[in-house]
Amino acid sequence: MKTRQLGVNGPQVSALGFGAMSFAGFFGDADEETSLECLDAVVEAGITFWDTANIYGMGVSETIIGKYLTAKPTEIVLATKAGIVPGERRTFNNDRDYLKSELEQSLKRLGRDKVELFYIHRRQPEIEVEALIESLVGFIDEGLIDGYGLSEVSPATVRRACAVHPCTAVQNEYSLWSRSPELGLIQTCAELGVAFVPFSPLARGFFSDSSISPNQMKDTDFRREIPRFTYPNFTFNQRYLEAFREWCQGKGRTVSEMALAWVFDQGNHLIPIPGTRTAEHLAEWSKAADIELSDADRADIARILPLGFANGDRYNNWQLIGAERYF
Repeated sequence: MKTRQLGVNGPQVSALGFGAMSFAGFFGDADEETSLECLDAVVEAGITFWDTANIYGMGVSETIIGKYLTAKPTEIVLATKAGIVPGERRTFNNDRDYLKSELEQSLKRLGRDKVELFYIHRRQPEIEVEALIESLVGFIDEGLIDGYGLSEVSPATVRRACAVHPCTAVQNEYSLWSRSPELGLIQTCAELGVAFVPFSPLARGFFSDSSISPNQMKDTDFRREIPRFTYPNFTFNQRYLEAFREWCQGKGRTVSEMALAWVFDQGNHLIPIPGTRTAEHLAEWSKAADIELSDADRADIARILPLGFANGDRYNNWQLIGAERYF
């Protein structure tokens, strides 16, 4: 596995990370045994950068990772998040005492004395960025975290944060159908030495050889309320996917690994964190970091999936609350 640096002052990690949101059942049924088997495959693939959060199943994802690392100690760089109030998706709390309490509970579930990276899952507008970063620096001084990260923020917020203390990583949605970070965020991270961590780089399972249709989704599936996965939007989006799938097959590659190869191609400071519940799906994209795109590949992808091709927004109105918009 190739490696990339997690921020200018951070460690070397696998170029391809792993997101453990799916362990909590956001995208369909999940069970602990299957999740632990998936982590075996993650380790075998050489993926050393793992990402979770306190609200993924209200601690379920962190607990599974903690059990795995206790049973099979593994050298990894681990990230978790806090800031979304559990059970209240529209409410955020960046107060220092709240964040510290949530962090300590996460560490207990993870079986860790510290995590290498701790993100603010969503920024609370009422608290100034500078005050928030001072709180996070305090966690660094206490030895609870090695570095801090920000999620779903604007370039302006990153600049203000870095003026107080270097930021390790910024995590925002980014893929072939979610391109807004190109409007300054990716560039700002590169300028300031911050790793950019694309979550949902496979568009929540859309970019695959056998992507699921809305009619197949369970009632609890997070995607059922995302406009891009609702009709008629999904029908139009699927037409683009079919053309891209045909092109990938012609290259002898899976859809998911070519979608990830495109993400890697956008900058050496990008470390995508696709997620899955199963080892089988992991195998479809675990070698994506080894793919080198040619100029002809780039031109083909731009033609098949032109900028802004996606029908529908990436979130509905309530899901979008808390994500900073800057365009």
